[in-house]
Amino acid sequence: MADSVSLDQFLAAAIDAAQKAGEVIRKGFYETKHVEHKGQVDLVTETDKRCEELVFNHLKQLFPNHKFIGEETTAANGVTELTDEPTWIVDPVDGTTNFVHGFPFVCVSIGLTIGKVPVVGVVFNPIMDELFTGAQGKGAFLNGKPIQVSTQSELVTALLLAEAGVKRDKATLDDATNRINSLLTKVRNIRIGGSCALDLCSVACGRADIFYELGFGGPWDVAAGVVIIREADPVKIWTSHH
Repeated sequence: MADSVSLDQFLAAAIDAAQKAGEVIRKGFYETKHVEHKGQVDLVTETDKRCEELVFNHLKQLFPNHKFIGEETTAANGVTELTDEPTWIVDPVDGTTNFVHGFPFVCVSIGLTIGKVPVVGVVFNPIMDELFTGAQGKGAFLNGKPIQVSTQSELVTALLLAEAGVKRDKATLDDATNRINSLLTKVRNIRIGGSCALDLCSVACGRADIFYELGFGGPWDVAAGVVIIREADPVKIWTSHH
């Protein structure tokens, strides 16, 4: 397990990397409006790859012995096995569909696991300029201010975040919408934001009370958010030894 000083160092490095990637996302976000449809898809994959490369290069210079798992590289090269080694798990652009449409729920997500436990998380939405951060035992923050999960205990007054998932076959969609339907009768209302990482952060800062998704994209969607949400829980219901 990392000591407190190195956790601070890892967190600071992740914030720097996220802000660098955020600049690229912000620039691309406002440019997409002027790109024709075919180009939009290309542009997104270019932005994805550029951001992932930027984040990994920044972190590799500082921590050459660490391991790296990214949505783009891993998707291209098959799944990388998670070991006990310090491993950075990165989603360079979470909310790609939002990015294409100019819907401002877009972020870069950077998580660090040590001994297979997520210990550092940074999620940055450069369009709304919101930086969510968390490190094990050190609390969770939004733009430097401490955040906490909501104290809502009743489903009937809860705001639920859900996602439709990535698959589009009829059986999966029916399953997802049926579940959402049955949940909708039990909660106050539902939101589908289109970014798993930002959904987790919304729960962490109390904007929403619950997040539910079946079959999310991969570890890069949750590696950072899970640290932030755990650190935002004042009761610390979860321990780091699941």
